[in-house]
Amino acid sequence: MRGKKIIVITIPAFNEEKTISSVIRELKQYLKNEEYKILVLDDGSKDNTVIEAKKENAIVFSHPRNSGLAETFRTEMKQALKLNPEIIIHVDADGQYDPKIIPLMIKEVRKGNDLVLASRFAGKIEEMPLIKKLGNKAFSKVISNITHQQITDAQTGFRAFNQKIAKLDIIANYTYTQEQIIRTTKEKFKVKEIPCTFRKRTQGESRLMSNPFDYAIKAWLNILRVYRDYAPLKFFGLIGGSLFGLGFLTGLYLVFLHLTSGIEGHIALMILTMILIVTGLQIILFGFLADMKK
Repeated sequence: MRGKKIIVITIPAFNEEKTISSVIRELKQYLKNEEYKILVLDDGSKDNTVIEAKKENAIVFSHPRNSGLAETFRTEMKQALKLNPEIIIHVDADGQYDPKIIPLMIKEVRKGNDLVLASRFAGKIEEMPLIKKLGNKAFSKVISNITHQQITDAQTGFRAFNQKIAKLDIIANYTYTQEQIIRTTKEKFKVKEIPCTFRKRTQGESRLMSNPFDYAIKAWLNILRVYRDYAPLKFFGLIGGSLFGLGFLTGLYLVFLHLTSGIEGHIALMILTMILIVTGLQIILFGFLADMKK
Protein backbone atom coordinates (compact mmCIF):
# COMPACT_ATOMS: atom_id res chain seq x y z
CA MET A 1 0.00 0.00 0.00
CA ARG A 2 2.80 2.43 0.94
CA GLY A 3 4.44 2.42 -2.50
CA LYS A 4 1.24 2.65 -4.51
CA LYS A 5 0.09 5.88 -6.10
CA ILE A 6 -3.40 7.17 -5.35
CA ILE A 7 -6.12 7.93 -7.86
CA VAL A 8 -8.73 10.38 -6.61
CA ILE A 9 -12.15 10.31 -8.26
CA THR A 10 -14.02 13.57 -7.71
CA ILE A 11 -17.77 13.69 -8.19
CA PRO A 12 -19.66 16.99 -7.89
CA ALA A 13 -23.24 16.31 -6.84
CA PHE A 14 -26.39 18.31 -6.23
CA ASN A 15 -29.56 16.36 -5.40
CA GLU A 16 -28.30 13.16 -7.05
CA GLU A 17 -29.58 10.63 -4.51
CA LYS A 18 -31.07 8.50 -7.29
CA THR A 19 -27.78 7.98 -9.14
CA ILE A 20 -24.83 8.61 -6.82
CA SER A 21 -24.69 5.09 -5.35
CA SER A 22 -24.80 3.31 -8.70
CA VAL A 23 -22.26 5.75 -10.16
CA ILE A 24 -19.79 5.06 -7.35
CA ARG A 25 -20.27 1.28 -7.56
CA GLU A 26 -19.70 1.32 -11.32
CA LEU A 27 -16.58 3.46 -10.98
CA LYS A 28 -15.10 0.99 -8.52
CA GLN A 29 -15.28 -1.78 -11.12
CA TYR A 30 -12.65 -0.02 -13.22
CA LEU A 31 -10.32 0.86 -10.34
CA LYS A 32 -9.60 -2.64 -9.04
CA ASN A 33 -5.91 -2.46 -9.95
CA GLU A 34 -5.38 0.95 -8.35
CA GLU A 35 -5.28 2.42 -4.89
CA TYR A 36 -7.99 5.05 -4.98
CA LYS A 37 -10.29 7.30 -3.03
CA ILE A 38 -13.67 8.62 -4.10
CA LEU A 39 -14.44 12.21 -3.13
CA VAL A 40 -18.00 13.50 -3.48
CA LEU A 41 -18.44 17.27 -3.47
CA ASP A 42 -21.97 17.87 -2.26
CA ASP A 43 -23.15 21.30 -3.38
CA GLY A 44 -25.78 21.84 -0.69
CA SER A 45 -28.08 18.98 -1.66
CA LYS A 46 -31.51 18.89 -0.04
CA ASP A 47 -32.07 15.18 -0.61
CA ASN A 48 -30.18 12.08 0.56
CA THR A 49 -27.15 12.49 -1.73
CA VAL A 50 -24.74 12.64 1.21
CA ILE A 51 -26.23 9.60 2.93
CA GLU A 52 -26.13 7.52 -0.25
CA ALA A 53 -22.52 8.54 -0.99
CA LYS A 54 -21.36 7.65 2.51
CA LYS A 55 -23.01 4.24 2.21
CA GLU A 56 -20.54 3.59 -0.61
CA ASN A 57 -17.61 4.65 1.63
CA ALA A 58 -16.97 7.84 -0.30
CA ILE A 59 -15.33 10.85 1.31
CA VAL A 60 -17.94 13.64 1.33
CA PHE A 61 -17.33 17.37 1.54
CA SER A 62 -20.45 19.53 1.62
CA HIS A 63 -21.15 23.16 0.89
CA PRO A 64 -23.58 24.63 3.42
CA ARG A 65 -25.72 25.87 0.53
CA ASN A 66 -25.81 25.53 -3.24
CA SER A 67 -22.86 27.47 -4.68
CA GLY A 68 -22.94 26.50 -8.35
CA LEU A 69 -20.79 24.36 -10.61
CA ALA A 70 -17.73 26.61 -10.80
CA GLU A 71 -17.38 27.12 -7.05
CA THR A 72 -17.93 23.40 -6.49
CA PHE A 73 -15.13 22.66 -8.97
CA ARG A 74 -12.76 24.97 -7.10
CA THR A 75 -13.63 23.21 -3.85
CA GLU A 76 -13.06 19.87 -5.58
CA MET A 77 -9.53 20.80 -6.48
CA LYS A 78 -8.69 22.05 -2.99
CA GLN A 79 -10.05 18.94 -1.30
CA ALA A 80 -8.56 16.54 -3.85
CA LEU A 81 -5.09 18.05 -3.54
CA LYS A 82 -5.19 17.45 0.21
CA LEU A 83 -5.22 13.72 -0.61
CA ASN A 84 -1.94 14.09 -2.55
CA PRO A 85 -3.19 12.33 -5.68
CA GLU A 86 -1.15 11.13 -8.61
CA ILE A 87 -4.18 11.58 -10.86
CA ILE A 88 -7.57 13.23 -10.36
CA ILE A 89 -10.52 11.96 -12.37
CA HIS A 90 -13.48 14.31 -12.44
CA VAL A 91 -16.81 12.77 -13.43
CA ASP A 92 -20.42 13.94 -13.21
CA ALA A 93 -22.85 12.27 -10.80
CA ASP A 94 -25.66 11.56 -13.25
CA GLY A 95 -24.26 8.30 -14.62
CA GLN A 96 -24.28 9.37 -18.27
CA TYR A 97 -20.54 8.94 -18.85
CA ASP A 98 -19.53 5.31 -19.34
CA PRO A 99 -16.58 4.79 -16.94
CA LYS A 100 -15.06 1.86 -18.81
CA ILE A 101 -12.40 4.20 -20.29
CA ILE A 102 -11.00 5.05 -16.84
CA PRO A 103 -8.03 2.63 -17.19
CA LEU A 104 -7.19 4.27 -20.53
CA MET A 105 -7.48 7.76 -19.02
CA ILE A 106 -5.08 6.78 -16.25
CA LYS A 107 -2.70 5.26 -18.78
CA GLU A 108 -2.71 8.43 -20.91
CA VAL A 109 -1.90 10.66 -17.94
CA ARG A 110 0.93 8.34 -16.92
CA LYS A 111 2.26 8.52 -20.49
CA GLY A 112 2.76 12.26 -20.04
CA ASN A 113 -0.54 13.86 -20.99
CA ASP A 114 -1.42 16.45 -18.35
CA LEU A 115 -5.14 16.71 -19.14
CA VAL A 116 -7.16 13.90 -20.73
CA LEU A 117 -10.65 14.74 -21.96
CA ALA A 118 -13.33 12.12 -22.55
CA SER A 119 -14.93 13.35 -25.76
CA ARG A 120 -18.58 12.54 -26.37
CA PHE A 121 -18.40 13.83 -29.93
CA ALA A 122 -15.45 11.62 -30.78
CA GLY A 123 -17.29 8.65 -29.26
CA LYS A 124 -20.97 7.77 -29.03
CA ILE A 125 -23.89 9.90 -27.84
CA GLU A 126 -27.03 7.95 -27.02
CA GLU A 127 -29.12 11.03 -26.34
CA MET A 128 -28.51 14.78 -26.22
CA PRO A 129 -30.96 17.62 -26.99
CA LEU A 130 -30.19 19.28 -30.31
CA ILE A 131 -29.73 22.75 -28.84
CA LYS A 132 -27.29 21.41 -26.25
CA LYS A 133 -25.39 19.52 -28.95
CA LEU A 134 -25.13 22.68 -31.07
CA GLY A 135 -24.05 24.71 -28.03
CA ASN A 136 -21.35 22.19 -27.11
CA LYS A 137 -20.00 22.16 -30.67
CA ALA A 138 -19.95 25.96 -30.76
CA PHE A 139 -18.04 26.06 -27.47
CA SER A 140 -15.55 23.52 -28.75
CA LYS A 141 -14.88 25.54 -31.91
CA VAL A 142 -14.26 28.64 -29.81
CA ILE A 143 -11.85 26.80 -27.50
CA SER A 144 -10.08 25.20 -30.47
CA ASN A 145 -9.66 28.65 -31.99
CA ILE A 146 -8.24 30.13 -28.79
CA THR A 147 -5.93 27.22 -27.92
CA HIS A 148 -4.87 26.47 -31.51
CA GLN A 149 -5.58 22.81 -30.81
CA GLN A 150 -8.44 20.71 -32.10
CA ILE A 151 -10.86 20.13 -29.21
CA THR A 152 -14.07 18.27 -30.01
CA ASP A 153 -15.68 18.40 -26.55
CA ALA A 154 -14.66 21.37 -24.40
CA GLN A 155 -17.71 20.90 -22.16
CA THR A 156 -17.09 17.31 -21.13
CA GLY A 157 -17.72 16.49 -17.49
CA PHE A 158 -15.38 13.49 -17.60
CA ARG A 159 -11.66 14.30 -17.48
CA ALA A 160 -8.41 13.12 -15.87
CA PHE A 161 -5.43 15.27 -14.94
CA ASN A 162 -2.39 15.53 -12.72
CA GLN A 163 -1.64 17.84 -9.80
CA LYS A 164 -0.14 20.52 -12.04
CA ILE A 165 -3.50 21.00 -13.74
CA ALA A 166 -5.43 20.81 -10.47
CA LYS A 167 -3.34 23.71 -9.15
CA LEU A 168 -4.17 26.04 -12.04
CA ASP A 169 -6.28 29.01 -10.97
CA ILE A 170 -9.85 28.78 -12.21
CA ILE A 171 -11.49 32.16 -11.78
CA ALA A 172 -14.51 32.02 -14.11
CA ASN A 173 -17.94 31.48 -12.60
CA TYR A 174 -19.55 30.13 -15.75
CA THR A 175 -16.92 28.58 -18.01
CA TYR A 176 -14.67 26.58 -15.68
CA THR A 177 -14.62 23.53 -17.97
CA GLN A 178 -13.31 25.59 -20.86
CA GLU A 179 -11.03 27.68 -18.65
CA GLN A 180 -9.19 24.58 -17.44
CA ILE A 181 -8.45 23.63 -21.06
CA ILE A 182 -7.36 27.16 -21.99
CA ARG A 183 -5.08 27.55 -18.98
CA THR A 184 -3.61 24.10 -19.57
CA THR A 185 -2.60 24.99 -23.13
CA LYS A 186 -1.42 28.50 -22.16
CA GLU A 187 0.95 26.92 -19.64
CA LYS A 188 2.25 24.58 -22.39
CA PHE A 189 0.86 21.44 -20.75
CA LYS A 190 -0.38 18.55 -22.89
CA VAL A 191 -4.05 17.97 -23.65
CA LYS A 192 -5.40 14.80 -25.22
CA GLU A 193 -8.90 13.63 -26.08
CA ILE A 194 -10.13 10.06 -26.09
CA PRO A 195 -13.59 8.91 -27.20
CA CYS A 196 -16.24 7.96 -24.67
CA THR A 197 -19.86 6.86 -24.63
CA PHE A 198 -22.43 9.33 -23.34
CA ARG A 199 -25.46 7.42 -22.19
CA LYS A 200 -29.11 8.37 -21.98
CA ARG A 201 -30.02 9.88 -18.62
CA THR A 202 -32.40 7.56 -16.80
CA GLN A 203 -32.79 9.34 -13.46
CA GLY A 204 -33.35 12.96 -12.45
CA GLU A 205 -33.10 16.08 -14.59
CA SER A 206 -30.18 17.95 -16.10
CA ARG A 207 -28.98 20.96 -14.09
CA LEU A 208 -27.87 22.61 -17.32
CA MET A 209 -30.87 21.94 -19.52
CA SER A 210 -34.10 22.70 -17.63
CA ASN A 211 -35.09 25.20 -20.32
CA PRO A 212 -33.63 25.00 -23.85
CA PHE A 213 -34.02 28.72 -24.54
CA ASP A 214 -32.42 29.66 -21.25
CA TYR A 215 -29.57 27.26 -22.05
CA ALA A 216 -29.08 28.83 -25.49
CA ILE A 217 -28.88 32.35 -24.07
CA LYS A 218 -26.43 31.32 -21.34
CA ALA A 219 -24.33 29.35 -23.83
CA TRP A 220 -23.85 32.33 -26.14
CA LEU A 221 -23.17 34.67 -23.21
CA ASN A 222 -20.51 32.24 -22.03
CA ILE A 223 -18.95 32.10 -25.48
CA LEU A 224 -18.72 35.91 -25.45
CA ARG A 225 -17.15 35.77 -21.98
CA VAL A 226 -14.53 33.30 -23.19
CA TYR A 227 -13.59 35.53 -26.11
CA ARG A 228 -13.57 38.62 -23.88
CA ASP A 229 -11.29 37.01 -21.31
CA TYR A 230 -8.98 34.92 -23.48
CA ALA A 231 -9.08 36.51 -26.95
CA PRO A 232 -9.69 40.20 -26.17
CA LEU A 233 -8.25 41.44 -29.45
CA LYS A 234 -10.77 39.35 -31.41
CA PHE A 235 -13.62 40.27 -29.06
CA PHE A 236 -13.02 44.02 -28.89
CA GLY A 237 -11.64 44.09 -32.42
CA LEU A 238 -14.92 42.72 -33.77
CA ILE A 239 -16.99 45.24 -31.83
CA GLY A 240 -14.68 48.16 -32.58
CA GLY A 241 -14.24 47.13 -36.19
CA SER A 242 -18.01 46.94 -36.67
CA LEU A 243 -18.51 50.44 -35.27
CA PHE A 244 -15.60 51.83 -37.28
CA GLY A 245 -16.92 50.14 -40.42
CA LEU A 246 -20.38 51.58 -39.90
CA GLY A 247 -18.84 55.01 -39.33
CA PHE A 248 -16.73 54.62 -42.47
CA LEU A 249 -19.82 53.79 -44.54
CA THR A 250 -21.76 56.78 -43.23
CA GLY A 251 -18.67 58.86 -43.95
CA LEU A 252 -18.66 57.67 -47.55
CA TYR A 253 -22.33 58.58 -47.77
CA LEU A 254 -21.52 62.09 -46.54
CA VAL A 255 -18.78 62.40 -49.17
CA PHE A 256 -21.31 61.33 -51.81
CA LEU A 257 -23.75 63.98 -50.58
CA HIS A 258 -21.00 66.59 -50.58
CA LEU A 259 -20.21 65.83 -54.23
CA THR A 260 -23.85 65.80 -55.31
CA SER A 261 -26.54 67.64 -53.37
CA GLY A 262 -24.41 68.96 -50.50
CA ILE A 263 -24.27 68.03 -46.85
CA GLU A 264 -26.14 70.98 -45.44
CA GLY A 265 -28.76 69.81 -42.98
CA HIS A 266 -26.91 66.57 -42.15
CA ILE A 267 -25.15 67.72 -38.99
CA ALA A 268 -26.60 64.86 -36.93
CA LEU A 269 -25.27 62.33 -39.41
CA MET A 270 -21.84 63.98 -39.36
CA ILE A 271 -21.75 63.82 -35.55
CA LEU A 272 -22.86 60.19 -35.61
CA THR A 273 -20.13 59.36 -38.14
CA MET A 274 -17.45 60.91 -35.95
CA ILE A 275 -18.76 59.15 -32.84
CA LEU A 276 -18.80 55.76 -34.59
CA ILE A 277 -15.27 56.15 -35.98
CA VAL A 278 -13.73 57.47 -32.76
CA THR A 279 -15.52 54.94 -30.55
CA GLY A 280 -14.59 52.09 -32.89
CA LEU A 281 -10.91 53.09 -32.85
CA GLN A 282 -10.94 53.39 -29.05
CA ILE A 283 -12.45 49.92 -28.62
CA ILE A 284 -9.91 48.41 -31.04
CA LEU A 285 -7.09 50.12 -29.13
CA PHE A 286 -8.50 48.75 -25.87
CA GLY A 287 -8.47 45.29 -27.43
CA PHE A 288 -4.77 45.68 -28.29
CA LEU A 289 -3.96 46.80 -24.75
CA ALA A 290 -5.96 43.95 -23.18
CA ASP A 291 -4.28 41.44 -25.48
CA MET A 292 -0.83 42.72 -24.44
CA LYS A 293 -1.67 42.17 -20.75
CA LYS A 294 -2.73 38.54 -21.15
